[in-house]
Amino acid sequence: MSKQTIVGRVTQLAKANINALLDQAEDPQKMLDQFIRDYTNNISEAEQAVAATIGNLRMLEADHKEDVEAAAEWGGKALAASRKADELRASGSPEDAGSADKFDNLAKVALGRQLQSEKEATTAEPTIAAQTEVVDKLKSGLDAMKGKLTELQAKRDELVARAKTAQAQNTMMDAVKNIDVMDPTSDLNRFEEKVRREEAMALGKQELAASSLDAQFESLEDLGKTAEIEARLAALKQGRAA
Repeated sequence: MSKQTIVGRVTQLAKANINALLDQAEDPQKMLDQFIRDYTNNISEAEQAVAATIGNLRMLEADHKEDVEAAAEWGGKALAASRKADELRASGSPEDAGSADKFDNLAKVALGRQLQSEKEATTAEPTIAAQTEVVDKLKSGLDAMKGKLTELQAKRDELVARAKTAQAQNTMMDAVKNIDVMDPTSDLNRFEEKVRREEAMALGKQELAASSLDAQFESLEDLGKTAEIEARLAALKQGRAA
């Protein structure tokens, strides 16, 4: 994966508009669950890519440090060889003069190595600067992705809680609606009316039975009166006959 691809991907994911995506989703909770899984995987991949990029940068920095140290070391060697050559020439000895030339040649070789190391260090510096900028962007993007993941998780939890609350409210309203439709008070009224009719029927039967019994007693009283009259009549007749 190239540096530009990594930067583009991390930046795109970090700038994702969660609310806009939720508005377009048929099932926001499922979409968020999938987002969280995808985001977690993307963060893991991004972390590996960023770690590799950082590793490459550290290698470049280590090579640059070695080149700088090597340049300084070769410069020290060139200086030491040059001084040795000057000391030998100062002695005035023909043999020392030959050795002086040898040390001057060594100084030249050392200076050549110093120049090469300085060139390599100088050449690497723009690359290191560019890589450092890329790493900084990747780190910022990765931090933003982690923040976005936290936002996603919070959104998911909020949505689940709201969905449960809405479901409970709908269940309660459906129950209330069913109660209103059934209207149990009307059933109670009908039952009460039936009881009242039964009670009225019982009262009517009682009244009817009472009136029938009174009539029977009245007929008995009439019979008694008739019998008494008959007895008195018989007594009158017997009195006359005596």
